[in-house]
Amino acid sequence: MASMDVPADQPAKAVRSEARAVANPTLTWLTLAFMTTASVASLRAAPTMAVYGLACVFLYLVPAIVFLLPTALVSAELASGWSGGVYRWVSEGLSKPLGFLAVWCQFAMTIFYYPSLLAFVASTIAFVIDPSLASNGVYTAIVIMILYWTGVWVSSRGTKALAGLSSWGLIIGTLIPGTLLVVLGMVFLGQGNPSAAPMTADNLLPAWTGLASLVLIVNNFLSYSGMEMNAVHVSSLKDPAKEYPKSMFLAMGLVLLIFILPALAISWVVPANQLSLTAGVMQAFDAFFSYFHIGWMTPIAAVMLVSAALGGMLTWLAGPSKGLLEISRSEGYLPPFLQQLNKYGIQQNILVTQGIVTTIIALMYALIPNVSNVYWIFSTITTQVYLIVYLLMFVAAMRLRKSQPDHPRGYRVPALGLLCTVGLLASLAALAIGFVPPSQFGGGSVWAYVAFIGSGLIVLGFLIPYAFLKLRKPSWRTAAAESEGSPS
Repeated sequence: MASMDVPADQPAKAVRSEARAVANPTLTWLTLAFMTTASVASLRAAPTMAVYGLACVFLYLVPAIVFLLPTALVSAELASGWSGGVYRWVSEGLSKPLGFLAVWCQFAMTIFYYPSLLAFVASTIAFVIDPSLASNGVYTAIVIMILYWTGVWVSSRGTKALAGLSSWGLIIGTLIPGTLLVVLGMVFLGQGNPSAAPMTADNLLPAWTGLASLVLIVNNFLSYSGMEMNAVHVSSLKDPAKEYPKSMFLAMGLVLLIFILPALAISWVVPANQLSLTAGVMQAFDAFFSYFHIGWMTPIAAVMLVSAALGGMLTWLAGPSKGLLEISRSEGYLPPFLQQLNKYGIQQNILVTQGIVTTIIALMYALIPNVSNVYWIFSTITTQVYLIVYLLMFVAAMRLRKSQPDHPRGYRVPALGLLCTVGLLASLAALAIGFVPPSQFGGGSVWAYVAFIGSGLIVLGFLIPYAFLKLRKPSWRTAAAESEGSPS
């Protein structure tokens, strides 16, 4: 997910602070690589790619080259020259209304992100209680609503203790379970057991069944989002021009290993036609633990995955909404009701409003029979909305290189135009392919799928922010924000 830093230092202040950071580096390139890996890597998407067996290597590599790399390098140049995150970048390069659109999409994507994240949590918990619940839509909807509203309550009180759990997310919820999956899988194969998915050279590429066979690549774009989060630290390196690319290439390698190896391990033990997109990780653990007669470890694995996911949710719950709030208070983009803070200084009204929408979305799990289908649809809408941010970012980067070529930058991307063009075309292709139902949706209505995805993208990504801009009034801009000065 993207950086939620609030904009607003004046240009001179920003340059001075960046100069001090370069003069007094606080990060090594290795530390930044690990920070970036932690912000991007997750096991949640592994079942989605495990469906494709050995071909998941190809499906992860393609978006890494055409999207992950351009995003990481381009955002580094922007962050080293303009503080304030994507709002400042797009506002400087394009316009303030488009800057608002970018920061709105960062917030809006979480509306579908949290239900899909909590659906993964629900299916994981189900393996401890009753595995059959993992495919029960009513159960999934209830868990989503309970966990989300609990998170809103915790966040609205300004409590940071539980949110701190996410700092251990990479170790507890990703590295340890991921390594365990891979080790158990290798031992499983080493003992002569056949892989559930064929592992021959003929299976390196996904079977071509038309455009539907490409759709899973789109979901990987969202898996890689977040590389720009740590781009704000580029000026804290001793030699950004040399160390940042080195850091990003290492992070990309680590992210690919964390994504690919567990996905392969799942495909070794769970047949594709039996794999749940939400419960696939626990299906694999359950199968391995049963085979090795260590079933008592299933609840332990579930607790590790759940604790990391919930910790991440608590951390991110207030982040995007806080970024939106700060922009709106200084520029008057949201009505006063949504700008109000509670006694703990938290944007409670935004969180509650988002919670109502999340509750409605959660009910879709109860109404649509196949939980995996709902999970996929919401993940796709999340990706579509978030891609708008990257489209704006790539265009803004090219415009800024031309309009402000002499603006101080701590890092300049080699061949910026080429990288932005590749990233832009890849994002546009992903946006288009996202409207094609994946092959496992063969029995459903194509037009119903397109209408659902399109409606989610248009309403969330365009109509709502347009309405805010159209209805915007001078009175929406708070006196407190005006006294602080608006972002430049």
